Amino acid sequence: MSLSSYRNVDRERLAQDIKQLYRQAQADLGEEDFRHMQRMERWGQACSLLGYATAWIAPNPLSALLISQGSFARWTQVAHPIQHRGYDKIKQAEPRYQSKGFAKGWRRFLDWPDWMTPAGWHHEHDVLHHYRLGETADPNNAQHNMQWLRQSGLPMWLRYVIVALFSGVWKLSYYTPRTHKELRLEQARHQHQPAPKMTRIGAWSLFTQQGRGLWLESILPYAAFRFVLLPALFLPLGSVAASSVLLNSILAEIFTNMHSFLVMIPNHAGDDVMGFDEKAHSKGEFYLRQILGSVNYPTGSNANDFLYGWLNYQIEHHLWPDLPLSQYQKLQPQVKALCARHGIPYCQDSVFKRLLKAVDIMVGKTSMLKPALAQA
Repeated sequence: MSLSSYRNVDRERLAQDIKQLYRQAQADLGEEDFRHMQRMERWGQACSLLGYATAWIAPNPLSALLISQGSFARWTQVAHPIQHRGYDKIKQAEPRYQSKGFAKGWRRFLDWPDWMTPAGWHHEHDVLHHYRLGETADPNNAQHNMQWLRQSGLPMWLRYVIVALFSGVWKLSYYTPRTHKELRLEQARHQHQPAPKMTRIGAWSLFTQQGRGLWLESILPYAAFRFVLLPALFLPLGSVAASSVLLNSILAEIFTNMHSFLVMIPNHAGDDVMGFDEKAHSKGEFYLRQILGSVNYPTGSNANDFLYGWLNYQIEHHLWPDLPLSQYQKLQPQVKALCARHGIPYCQDSVFKRLLKAVDIMVGKTSMLKPALAQA
């Protein structure tokens, strides 16, 4: 889509067509959608079990990759759709698979052990990101978040190196403190209190409320679970076995960071993806932005989609975030056809092509499209 044609889309008709597809999906919801998610859950659990079953032998990339895939699957294919209320309307779904019961209280490390708190990630992702996609206020706006690097005087090769290193630690160094920050701001707003002072340095300091919360609620509990408790379970096999599990766990964490960076960051970045300066003023405009501000990867089979964490259906997910994973497979061809009827580009590329486009945005080599330019 050229920028000049952006304003010519019939937004009212687009909204009607998208709502019709949603009604169709709602009528199709049933037990099979829930069983499908449980099957993906078992695949992830099998990866974790096989990874840890071999991790004690020696530090090795295969065990680490299996542990990593298990963690990735737990986040993207269990926690993600459940927190979006994807199974709340399916009567066969047990309470622990519904948004009100999942990962709440003592169930946190049973349902979804990760750096981020479930509440923090829910607010940052489900609320702020989904309803402010591509805006400056979108916490996942790669171009805005990386302005410090884009505008730096560093040589371009060094910028690429920095992004490469960042990809291995981004969940801990960026995503966890960001979700913690956004939740704290929302809690203050909800309690009608002044917004607490939030700084990058203070986020990690034990001398600030912000930093203590991050360490006590996110970092220390997860580090104790993943890098102390789980390796300690292998001590009966000897200290070498426990040390091997620890090293494989650390390597798995790096792999999970790189895997999630690969499939998440390019979903909404590239010189052919739109960013926005203002909020959407109609439902049709909102839907249009979800399409033009999102990118899909190859789709189709459960095995393929499992490796992508179902994030290869990003367009469909942003149109209907509260649908089960399996519905995206059914809807994807219809959404693609709908976009063709409305003259809207449906962006679907190799994940590695999209990664390069996203990194080019992060380092300042290219910039996002802006619909305001269509008025010129």
